[in-house]
Amino acid sequence: MNDIILCKLGEIVLKGLNRKSFEAKLLANLRRRLEPIGSFKVYCLQSTVYIEAQEDNADVDAAFEAARKVFGIIKLVRAAACPKDKDAIAELAIRYLKDDMLRAKSFKVESKRSDKSFPMTSIELSQYVGGALQDAYPHTVVDVHEPELTVQLEVRDLAAYVHASPVPGAGGMPVGSNGVAVTLLSGGIDSPVSTYMIARRGVRLIPIHFFSFPYTSEAAKEKVLELAQLLTAYCGRMTVEVVPFTHIQEEIRDKCPEEYFTLIMRRFMMRIAERIAVANGAKAIVTGENLGQVASQTMEAMASTQAVTHLPVLQPLVGMDKAEIVTLARQIGTFDTSILPYEDCCTVFTPRHPRTKPRVSEVEAVEKALDVKALVDEALNGTERVRLEE
Repeated sequence: MNDIILCKLGEIVLKGLNRKSFEAKLLANLRRRLEPIGSFKVYCLQSTVYIEAQEDNADVDAAFEAARKVFGIIKLVRAAACPKDKDAIAELAIRYLKDDMLRAKSFKVESKRSDKSFPMTSIELSQYVGGALQDAYPHTVVDVHEPELTVQLEVRDLAAYVHASPVPGAGGMPVGSNGVAVTLLSGGIDSPVSTYMIARRGVRLIPIHFFSFPYTSEAAKEKVLELAQLLTAYCGRMTVEVVPFTHIQEEIRDKCPEEYFTLIMRRFMMRIAERIAVANGAKAIVTGENLGQVASQTMEAMASTQAVTHLPVLQPLVGMDKAEIVTLARQIGTFDTSILPYEDCCTVFTPRHPRTKPRVSEVEAVEKALDVKALVDEALNGTERVRLEE
């Protein structure tokens, strides 16, 4: 008997007339994520997504782990189904939850009855199945306040389902349901986390990485691509735009005062990001900036950086503590890769005494020494695109 995976919807249930479009996006994301694993039937009824294996040898464990990382699902559980009959439900609970019941010293039964034609109330069904379980496993006691095991029964449209407590899902909104944005992806801890956080709000993302060979190595670029690949488990398939940044940084070094190096570098990044965004129909730029973390992340510095773009700049980490960011990086699996000791372009030509409270006008004046348009065009023309699958 193959388990059925039941996935409970999160914020989608709050939607109105457009709810079906969010559900359709979630189902499409799930089907694409499960396709490499095996043949599964995926459908949605009554705010629950059902994932049913279509082959006896299907890897339900892998399907469950994949579904846990799909945004739009708030919790999920492996369950077994039976006819909507009290004795069939009790028999299934005794058999399906055998290992759980043998481990537990106390339990309770909770029932939900979305099919109101079922002849027993939720309380009556819980009492009936609870009695059968206690008879089958006499070492256990019923504890409705702090049980070791909670047996869950659901009487739904198609069948009755038995399962233990669900586990948390990824939450958020289905990727692609809230538009497209570009995200600046370096090899550090912050930018993968900011990318994850905006994807969790339903945004499909196009990562942009600025590569400064030979000042940064091929290994550094591969590290960023590995981070992007790790993120596809949550963000879905992505195309990374690898932008050559060496000439721009050398021009800044040769023609601008040292204290403005980082500010002008980041202004170029925003210009290039905007051009890539417009070319791909993206409506925002995502950065991993965190207020006050480094000299280029003061309010004045961020205002100077963002002055060159008309697109909204989304900064999900701006008010977070560094420890919170590290915790989330560990949770999503990017931390160990992020701390690998490879340089990135942000560490190239770092000024000894960076300007922390610049006025936009003074940065613009310094920038006049550069042929901005030609440098941006050159970088865009040399961009490498790397397609990553889930």
